[in-house]
Amino acid sequence: MGAVSVAAGRVMDGAVSGFQPANRSGQEAQLSRRAAPRPSAERAEKAIPSPRRNAYPFSAIVGQEEMKRALMIAAVDPSIGGVLVFGDRGTGKSTAVRSLAALLPEMAVVAGCPFACDPVAPLASCSHCGALPKGRKAEKRMVPVPVVDLPLGTTEDRLAGALDIERALAQGIKAFEPGLLAAAHRGFLYIDEVNLLEDHLVDLLLDVAASGENVVEREGISLRHPARFVLIGSGNPEEGELRPQLLDRFGLSVEVTTPTDLASRVEVVCRRDAYDRDASGFIKQWAEDEARTRETVLAGRKRLSSVTLPLGTIEQAAKLCMALGTDGLRGELTLVRAARALAALEGDLEVGTEHLRRIAASALRHRLRRNPLDETVATTRVEKALEDVFGP
Repeated sequence: MGAVSVAAGRVMDGAVSGFQPANRSGQEAQLSRRAAPRPSAERAEKAIPSPRRNAYPFSAIVGQEEMKRALMIAAVDPSIGGVLVFGDRGTGKSTAVRSLAALLPEMAVVAGCPFACDPVAPLASCSHCGALPKGRKAEKRMVPVPVVDLPLGTTEDRLAGALDIERALAQGIKAFEPGLLAAAHRGFLYIDEVNLLEDHLVDLLLDVAASGENVVEREGISLRHPARFVLIGSGNPEEGELRPQLLDRFGLSVEVTTPTDLASRVEVVCRRDAYDRDASGFIKQWAEDEARTRETVLAGRKRLSSVTLPLGTIEQAAKLCMALGTDGLRGELTLVRAARALAALEGDLEVGTEHLRRIAASALRHRLRRNPLDETVATTRVEKALEDVFGP
């Protein structure tokens, strides 16, 4: 089907890349040398990024149904593990991510918390929320869902956070400067060209993805903070392969291609041109479609806990993974979770074989063992296994 043009992929070039520098205040209390330092409230107010409000409408993206469905599933159930989008350049990969984040309603955070903790259940591991007086209800404020870019040339300190050198030299205070992982908490961490990411950053991401916490131990600083986010990666397979350890951490993997039919290509150009000429007018034109998509995602979130997963469906998922020879059990877990989120999105209260069929390729294609003597593409192998296990 269709895709978003090359220009569409550049809509969000100015997206958030992390925290903005905070103004320094000489009235901040000095921190104990032994205690884990906490960022100031002033710094926290500037710590939470927001997506651009004039993002290209998610519902206006032409075609790319698998990619849009996978992103919506990840928005309904972030525990699935994120989405990997591989395909041609200029097919709307980054545009779709930021469009979905802009589509979602604002979220409540603890006022003054640099890690955007949920005021309903602030985490004790958060250095800010854990220090709040017992029995005191945390104040909240509403912020947009963050979309944080992880540049390929970033440093480990920029990603994980580090000592605030300016305050250390000027005031003699050991203060922590939060990094991109803190900024992405409860939002999206987007990595373009993820297959080119340096190995030491991949190792750090693997640790945080597994634990949901970022632990910083350096320059006399000892601190841990929550870091749960939907990891979105995109790239061109021609530019290199992704490390197997990181590849397996992505819940879903989708393939996007340049449209081959004339009508889709023309529609992409027309919509993109209309958006470039009058962004506010174009967004207003798609407002009703965006509202329907938003309601679908929110209804799916509410319905998710009510969707039942029959034992027979789990057995079918296990048979499919056995037929494909996937390593470990992450394939089955991701498959049934994604199928449940898909059912919730579509208003179904029970996961059936049809849900498994429709999400199997996205959940399993990147988990298959490679056979150098078999040139069959992963998607074809999954489709063949589906016919063998479920029938035509």
